[in-house]
Amino acid sequence: MQVTPLTPERLVDEVVGLVEARSQRVRVALDGPRPTGPVELARRAAEALTARGRAAVVVDADDFLRPASVRLEYGREDPDELLDGWLDVAGLRREVLEPAAPDGSGRVLPRLWNAAADRAYRDRYVQLPADGVVLLAGALLLGRGLPLDAAVHLRMSGPALRRGLPPELLWTVPAHERYARENDPEGIAELVVLADHPDRPAVRR
Repeated sequence: MQVTPLTPERLVDEVVGLVEARSQRVRVALDGPRPTGPVELARRAAEALTARGRAAVVVDADDFLRPASVRLEYGREDPDELLDGWLDVAGLRREVLEPAAPDGSGRVLPRLWNAAADRAYRDRYVQLPADGVVLLAGALLLGRGLPLDAAVHLRMSGPALRRGLPPELLWTVPAHERYARENDPEGIAELVVLADHPDRPAVRR
């Protein structure tokens, strides 16, 4: 096992490399708790891919949560429900990941549900070309049977996660601990990034 320190810029290059190894449509998950910045990494990778001629769509998993009446049935701070019931897995498959498959229609919906307003977005569908890229970013994404072509896991230890989260989100830590035990994101991901210090990441090969 080898650990290679990287700059944040080189980490973007690593993500881009996962995509450029494939010539057809690619569905990549960037999975990590909020302090690791998975959405920010996805946006930077999308910019780099676009500069290289690959159309890329960033999908924030927080825009595919289930309605509050379902998501918060057991309260607003239930870590088990956060892991098991918040993400609209069926919606992600139907609106993004299945159409973005190499043999799919290419017609993807970047956002489905506005969790803050608890209503649907009114976004238009985006048509991905035959070599287009979906970058799905967020937390607790792997080990759910989502159809993906590649995955990056931004690993953060429990103490680092507690330091990085704002006080109102500390209740989510048990969900991340259970996720690491039961879903094995490190075993699933092609690229595991050690992100206790997000400004000084390292890749474990």
